[in-house]
Amino acid sequence: MITRRNFLIRSSALAAVGLILPDRVRAVNSVRNMKKSAASDRLRVALIGCRSMGWSNLSDFLGNPDVECVALCDVDRTILDNRAKEVAGIQKKEPQVYGDYRNMLDRKDIDAVIIGTPDHWHCLQMVDACAAGKDVYVEKPIANSVVECDLMVKAAHRYERVVTVGQQQRSGNHWKSMIDYLHSGELGKIARVDVWANFAYGALGKPRPDSEPPAHLDYEMWQGPAPRRPYNSGMLPGSWRMFWNYGGGLMTDWGVHLIDMALWGMGQTGMPDRITAIGGKYAYPDHAPETFDTQTVVYQFPDYLIQWNHTAIESGPYGRNYGLAFKGTNGTLVADRNNWEVIPEFRNGAPKIEPKTDRANGADHREHVRNFIDCVKDRNVRTACTIDNGSLCAKYAHLGNIAARTGLALTYDSKKGSCRDKRADAYLTPVYTKPWRLPNL
Repeated sequence: MITRRNFLIRSSALAAVGLILPDRVRAVNSVRNMKKSAASDRLRVALIGCRSMGWSNLSDFLGNPDVECVALCDVDRTILDNRAKEVAGIQKKEPQVYGDYRNMLDRKDIDAVIIGTPDHWHCLQMVDACAAGKDVYVEKPIANSVVECDLMVKAAHRYERVVTVGQQQRSGNHWKSMIDYLHSGELGKIARVDVWANFAYGALGKPRPDSEPPAHLDYEMWQGPAPRRPYNSGMLPGSWRMFWNYGGGLMTDWGVHLIDMALWGMGQTGMPDRITAIGGKYAYPDHAPETFDTQTVVYQFPDYLIQWNHTAIESGPYGRNYGLAFKGTNGTLVADRNNWEVIPEFRNGAPKIEPKTDRANGADHREHVRNFIDCVKDRNVRTACTIDNGSLCAKYAHLGNIAARTGLALTYDSKKGSCRDKRADAYLTPVYTKPWRLPNL
């Protein structure tokens, strides 16, 4: 197990070379010439971040007979040991465990890495994994800042890696049929897309006093590149996303999923003309989160609007606490993870279009994982959710937060990487804590 002293020594040495080791660069040069794997080849995967979605992802990977987990990494020793035993029970072979992901990436027998850590870690771990010649399945949002999103896209392309983002709705049967219906033109002219996500966990509870971290947790490593703050049991293990150093609240947690469906449905692959937003702790002003429990963001395009709304009160339009509504001149299509339905507009008492519905088969995540496995074997970078698409959706969410935090109307210039206002641009790039450094690509 890595010690605090060894961690600091190793981190300082890696920082001096930009956190990319020479042997990893050599590994990249060798895998660039890799031929397609035989369909029967086993994919050897490793997981960084063994709680929650990290474990959920690995579980679906291990549901495929051509996958083997060879390594696990986590900063919580208790979680790490327990997960290793669970993996051994599934595949009859125990994976090797690590407290520092960089030691794990030195292994030559790892084909792909699953990144299930908090958002503030995604960029460093993904870039280092790509540089080490590994393909990557990274959880959403891909990063905790706009600049990190760009760096991750650059890394995937530079190192020629197969990368997918855990926005599994891209692989869902009823989401695909929804997109087909929207693109058929049946709804008429779509003037507006409403997107909402109302979840009580966005409010957390009352603030708790800071305390010493538990002995089984390497809290220094957990914080990694983020600004330092005392350990608080109200933030860990699962509520970190409601604090700006580590996440972006409901806006980034659910926003990337649902805004992705709005953009896909509208055939939009670029940034909006204008972003305006307002947010605050209006429902539970005395609760612990730093992020907003109530927020509205308007994304303005030349001929339609996308509007995001969330609150920490679990009710919503059409009897759904989360979802989308595509408002067309012939009808409205309403969707969530269970189904989609068309509600017709009427003319002279008659519906303009026929009601229609489709239901989910519950296989979104399994099929998303399988798509990544197949793409790795075929060396196909066009995964179901590419790093480019994951970056686009994450930027929409982060810019919604920046607009609300600054009170500014934003116009983001993708080529210049700027909101054209210094107050907003100050939020685009994270400040890393030494010895960690933002990747230099």
